[in-house]
Amino acid sequence: MSERRPIERIAADLRRVRRTLAGFEPGTSAVKKIAARQAYDALLVEACAAVEVEHRLRTLHEGMDRDLERLRLEECLRERGLSV
Repeated sequence: MSERRPIERIAADLRRVRRTLAGFEPGTSAVKKIAARQAYDALLVEACAAVEVEHRLRTLHEGMDRDLERLRLEECLRERGLSV
């Protein structure tokens, strides 16, 4: 059985990567933006597993549906007490 990281650490990492995503300057390379989004999504998946929230991030391609799923998950996590 694999050990899960403390939820507080996951939440802190989510906030850190979210700030990174929000702080990209115009002209930031697409590679950096994609990598940060992928890191954020991986953290969302980890947080969802920790608090038992179902998600569809692994099945949705980049685009509006995936963006909406991120927003939905952020709200679900907030409802469970995680500050993201």
